[in-house]
Amino acid sequence: MRRQLIVFLIRWLLNSFGLWIAVRLFGTGYEVGAIDAGAGVFLVAGLIFSIINSILRPLVIVVSLPAILLTLGLFTFIVNGLMVYISLALTPGLQMTFWHSVITGIILSLINYIVSSALEIRYESIRKES
Repeated sequence: MRRQLIVFLIRWLLNSFGLWIAVRLFGTGYEVGAIDAGAGVFLVAGLIFSIINSILRPLVIVVSLPAILLTLGLFTFIVNGLMVYISLALTPGLQMTFWHSVITGIILSLINYIVSSALEIRYESIRKES
């Protein structure tokens, strides 16, 4: 349980950082006050994204399975973009176009993949030493 909490916190922080970078690069309709508010807005956005990604994404993947199979998995990029788009729509003061959200989803997927791989390698090395 403790390990899962630590992994969630690391992903939350990295998702917040990835969203901060993406909004700086692609953000279209954000309020200047929200951007100047600092890390708090992006920590909220990262938390919303992490929760949506862990709860809603599996359901959307199951529903869109025919499209994913038909496109040989490429539709998952659209699903990831939809999760980013919904997360930013729920965060006050941040907006992004859908296609920029798809690009951001790809970036965040890569970040999460790298973090998951690094944490799994570290966990395996610790487990072997015990």
